[in-house]
Amino acid sequence: MWRELAAEFPNVELHYPTTEGSLADIEDQLGQPVPLPLRTLLMETDGLEAHYGTELIWNSEKILAENTAFRGNEQFGKLYMPFDSLMFFGDNAGGDQFAFVRTPAREDVFVWDHETDSRTWISPSLESFLRSALASGGNDWYRQ
Repeated sequence: MWRELAAEFPNVELHYPTTEGSLADIEDQLGQPVPLPLRTLLMETDGLEAHYGTELIWNSEKILAENTAFRGNEQFGKLYMPFDSLMFFGDNAGGDQFAFVRTPAREDVFVWDHETDSRTWISPSLESFLRSALASGGNDWYRQ
């Protein structure tokens, strides 16, 4: 499904699938299940790049590394609200990051604004998020 969706848009780079072991590492180390839509996407392509290399969906290794770094950064703990309830999975190449809320578990998509620490709902699903982001031509479509 995800490869077919990506094929509808030019300049999308897909990757080899991730492994169940990589997904298990994310879940074990973050203490949260990977949302089903993200899990199925990563099992088809371990990350998705668009518009000038923008990593709309990070690979499984980066998902684990970024979430671990955000949760463990002492400076971030002083500057921002806690990140434990979020699972970041991609970014806009300008500092804002896309996430699922994991506590309570939701499958809609939010954006975290790195300048204001706001966490804003932007899409009801990963599919809708990708369609909007890929159709935008690289603009911050969610700010409009």
